[in-house]
Amino acid sequence: MNWQSKATALADLVTDPDSRWLAPVARVPRHELVPRWWDRDGSGQWALRDGPSAPEAWAAAAYSDRSLVTRVGTLHADDANPDDRPKGKPTSSATHPSLVVRMLRHGRLGAGLSLLDLGTGAGGLTAYASYRLGDRNVTSLDVDPYLVRTAGERLAAMGFQPKMITSDATAHVPGSYDRIVCTVALAPGPGLRPVLGALQPGGRLATALARTSLIVTGWKHHNGDVVGRVEPDTAGFMLTRSGDDYPPTLAELFALARDTEGESRSTGRYPVVDVANAWELRSMLEVTAPGIEVGYESSGRERTAYLVHPDGSWARASAEWIDPPEVHQSGPQKLWSVLERIRNRLNAEGTLPLLGANVRITPDGVCHLSRGQWHTSMGA
Repeated sequence: MNWQSKATALADLVTDPDSRWLAPVARVPRHELVPRWWDRDGSGQWALRDGPSAPEAWAAAAYSDRSLVTRVGTLHADDANPDDRPKGKPTSSATHPSLVVRMLRHGRLGAGLSLLDLGTGAGGLTAYASYRLGDRNVTSLDVDPYLVRTAGERLAAMGFQPKMITSDATAHVPGSYDRIVCTVALAPGPGLRPVLGALQPGGRLATALARTSLIVTGWKHHNGDVVGRVEPDTAGFMLTRSGDDYPPTLAELFALARDTEGESRSTGRYPVVDVANAWELRSMLEVTAPGIEVGYESSGRERTAYLVHPDGSWARASAEWIDPPEVHQSGPQKLWSVLERIRNRLNAEGTLPLLGANVRITPDGVCHLSRGQWHTSMGA
C-alpha cells in the first residue's frame, strides 16, 4: 500500500499548513492501527471489514477523516468472524483524525511536558503525540487490557514506546501529568476525581463531558480547582466505562415508552427531533435533567423520539415529518416538556448558554458552569 501519499492528503485536510500536527498526521501509518473494523451494512447491522483482504478499501477508510468502530459490545473486530453481527453500542474506535488534532490543540502541549492520553482506543492520539513530543513523555490509558496491549504492540512496530496502562480511570489513574487529554467522555462527579488528582498543579485538562457534546478545558490551580471554559467546539465521544461493556440500557422504560398510553397526552409545539444528533439540545438536556437516555426511529415520513430517565419518567413524541407531534409522557418528570422549554429558550434567545461558558471543576468532581446570569452544577 502506498500509504504515504494518502496520509499526506489527510494531513492537508485536517491540519493547517503551519500546524505542528501536520507532520505527525502525514507520517503515522494510521492503517496499521486499524486492520479490521466494523461498519454498517445496507440493513443497518454491523458488518466486519478486513483491511488486508481489501487494500484499496482499507486505505480509503484509514486515510479519510472518519471514525472507525473497532469494538461493538464486547466483540473486537480483531477477534470477529466474517458472519458475526454484534449487537449493542460501539465500545471502542479510531477517532476522526481531525477531532484527535483538535483535542491535542485544546491540550496546549509543549516540549518536555508529560501527557496522559485517556482512552487509548486504536492508539491514534498516542501515535501523533509520541511523534511530536517523544514517546518518553506520553502515557496512554484504557480500561480494556486488549486495547492497551494491542495498541502498544502496533505502536512499537512503528518505533514508538509510550507507557501503556490498563486502568479504570473512574477509580484510579496512576501517575501525575502536566497535560491530560481525553478521547472518552467523563461524567462529572465522583468518577472524575481520579483524573483531577492525576493532574499536576498548573496542568491542563481537555475532555468532553458525558452525554453531552461539550469540550471542557481548564488549568489546575493550587487549591485543586480546574478553571477554564466550555470550548466553542463540540465532540461526540463514547462514555467512560468501568467494565467490559456499558451497563444495560433502560430497556423496560423504552418498552413502556413505545407501547403504552402514559399518564398524559398532548400536542407538542415543535417537530420531532433526533435528540442524540441535535448536539446542543442534547447537551442542554443533560445539564438540565442529568441521566436521560434518548432514542429515535423513522419510517418514511413518520418520526418518533423517545426520552427515558432512571427515575421512571418517559416520553414519546410521534409525528409525520414536521407536523406538531402527539406526545405521551409518564413519571415524575415530564421529559418532553423539559426538552420543549429548552427549545423555547433557543428560539427566544437564538442560542443556549453552554458554548463559551465558564467552568470551575472542584476536587470532588463537580462541574460548575456559568455564563452571565445563568449558572448550574453537574455531578453534585
